[in-house]
Amino acid sequence: MFVISLIGFSIQDNLGDPLRELVGQSVSEAERQAMRDRMGLNDPFITQYIRFLGNAVQGDLGNSYFFKKPALEVIASKFPATLELVVGATLIIIVFAVPLGVFCAIRPKHWFAKFIMGFSIVGISVPVFLTAIFSIYLFSVELGWMPSYGRGETANILGWESGFFTADGLLHLILPSISLASIMMPLFIRLIRSEMMEILQMDYVRFAWAKGLNPARVYFLHAFKNTLLPVVTVGGVQVGTMLAYTILTESVFQWPGMGFLFLEAVNRVDTPLIIAYIIVVGLIFVVTNTIVDLIYTWVNPTVKLVGQKS
Repeated sequence: MFVISLIGFSIQDNLGDPLRELVGQSVSEAERQAMRDRMGLNDPFITQYIRFLGNAVQGDLGNSYFFKKPALEVIASKFPATLELVVGATLIIIVFAVPLGVFCAIRPKHWFAKFIMGFSIVGISVPVFLTAIFSIYLFSVELGWMPSYGRGETANILGWESGFFTADGLLHLILPSISLASIMMPLFIRLIRSEMMEILQMDYVRFAWAKGLNPARVYFLHAFKNTLLPVVTVGGVQVGTMLAYTILTESVFQWPGMGFLFLEAVNRVDTPLIIAYIIVVGLIFVVTNTIVDLIYTWVNPTVKLVGQKS
């Protein structure tokens, strides 16, 4: 997190002059310099960074120039929408990638398995924004089945304001979630297939067949369970990566989440908000990968965490 904060804070001078967006062109250069002095923008880099770190450890990442509120508060208000999108895409990936990957491993020569593998290559190759635009054209413009933009109605349950709890919200969520999942799902299908095909050749699986165990038990308990380690590893990284892809998805669908907020902050040169976004996304990556490390021992007890004695 220290490295992330250092990189994020270092690039702020290359993003543009925030005063240009705050005061426009009518303010004289002397007044601009006076404002920069008051805002601490003329201080040496190390002075600004130490001041930033001192505030950051107290949970203060600065105030947004545009919203006139703490940057973390602004991001927190948009985070539920992005979380909703990531959860929707993750559910689609789990529901479809797991059975399709297992089927392609069990029946690799079946015509449907060949179709899925061919289609997965196309899925990996097509950018998210292109899938989003095509889905809007087909399902919204031509067929008129789905809304083309916005989040829809939301409801608050247990403190989470989400579209999952309303019919209109779910309808608005379908196309963005499918578009976001489209780039990740082929990866998981191919990963599950390749790992499971390798596991099915192991001696202990052949021994399970020799014992006459039920095929479902062999496939899912003995084979699929042992493919989860690389799947969990990649999955942990991809959850964080999906947060980055939401920038494209949210832009196309005008989804009011963190990604759309980030693009607006870049356009307005709202540097405190940009830095806060980078740090929050970095924190999500760090936390996600830490959780993945902890899940390792649950998925495969033979894996030992660093420092844990045998």
